[in-house]
Amino acid sequence: MNFNRGRGREEPEINLIPLIDVLLVVIIFLMLTTTYSRFAGLEINLPSADASAGEAQSNEIEVVITATGQILVNKTALQGSEVRFITDALTSAAAGRRAPVIIISADAKTPHQSVIDVMQAAQGAGFPHISFTTQTQTP
Repeated sequence: MNFNRGRGREEPEINLIPLIDVLLVVIIFLMLTTTYSRFAGLEINLPSADASAGEAQSNEIEVVITATGQILVNKTALQGSEVRFITDALTSAAAGRRAPVIIISADAKTPHQSVIDVMQAAQGAGFPHISFTTQTQTP
C-alpha cells in the first residue's frame, strides 16, 4: 500500500539560521578565550651572512666573546664576566656617543649564557641596538 500517493514530494532544505547562530557562538567563544599578550624581550637586528663588510663606524662598540666565555669590549679584556662588569665597560666605551650599536662577535662554541649576559648588560646600559657578526661559509 502506498499512502503517499496523493502528496507531492517535498524538497529537503537546509535551515541556515541555526547554523549561523552556532557559528557566531563559536566565534565569540574563541574571541573570549584567546589571550592577547605581548612578550617583552630584547629587540635585536640580525645581519645577513652574505652582506659585504662595511667600514667600522665610530658609533659601534665591539664585544668579542671567546670560546671559553672571556669577554673583550673594544679589544680590552674585562676583569669579570658578570653583567655589572659588562654594563660598566659598555657605559665607559660609549662615553660621548649617542645611541651606539653593540656588535657581538661570539665564537661558535661560546656558552649561550655569555651572549645573553652581554645582551642583558646592553639593555641595562640603555643601548637597544644590538647586532651580531657572522662569517660566510666557503663552498
